Amino acid sequence: MMVYPLLAAQHSKKIDEVYLSTDDAEIAAIGRSFGATIIDRPAALATSDALVEDVVVHGHQEIIKRRGCVEIFALLLCNSATITPGIIDRGIGMLEDDPTLDSALTVSRYNEYSPVRARRIDGSGLIQPFVDVNAIPGASCDRDSQGDVYFCDGSAWILRERCTNLAVGQLPFRWTGNKMAPLFQTGGLDIDNPDGVARTEWWLREHGFTETSTPYDLMQAIGGTGQGTADSPSMRGE
Repeated sequence: MMVYPLLAAQHSKKIDEVYLSTDDAEIAAIGRSFGATIIDRPAALATSDALVEDVVVHGHQEIIKRRGCVEIFALLLCNSATITPGIIDRGIGMLEDDPTLDSALTVSRYNEYSPVRARRIDGSGLIQPFVDVNAIPGASCDRDSQGDVYFCDGSAWILRERCTNLAVGQLPFRWTGNKMAPLFQTGGLDIDNPDGVARTEWWLREHGFTETSTPYDLMQAIGGTGQGTADSPSMRGE
């Protein structure tokens, strides 16, 4: 699973160095085999209670120790394979073009999981709306009634250095700052449940991956290393 984001970073036009934060020897070995520099994750950040935001801050601090100031960096997750070089490069380019942006994030449209349909179970064990549905214009049983609903799908987070100041970031993803640009894609996700494996396999096939080959293999076969070819039709991530 972790190889997919590593490959995307390797074939990006704009990524010049790859770091991998982990406390696991096997993950570290795989990362090194793909040219990543390992950041040893502290025990306090390697528990089920540890927050991603603290890992981001620690990782960024470690990168600064190694190479100095890093104004823009990309966060990729080892449990998210729905990522291509083109989206990474597009996000970095957006931050380069607009200094006011704090970040650019991959988003996928999931209208079926809108606030209109969200429910909670109250103290009596009954189903209640999670939000005030009456306050949402046009809300109805039609899943598209409230307009398009986008979720940060976890595939790529293109961040400016100032995002590591968590005190000013927007919940729940405080490491993204406050002014965020969308990187649109379809079907993106990070895998938290078994059904995510099947959904990820569908996404990979749609983007030219098979059980034995990747689109990067084709790029290399038709000339070059694949570096800088993130805009080929099968790799746009649209």
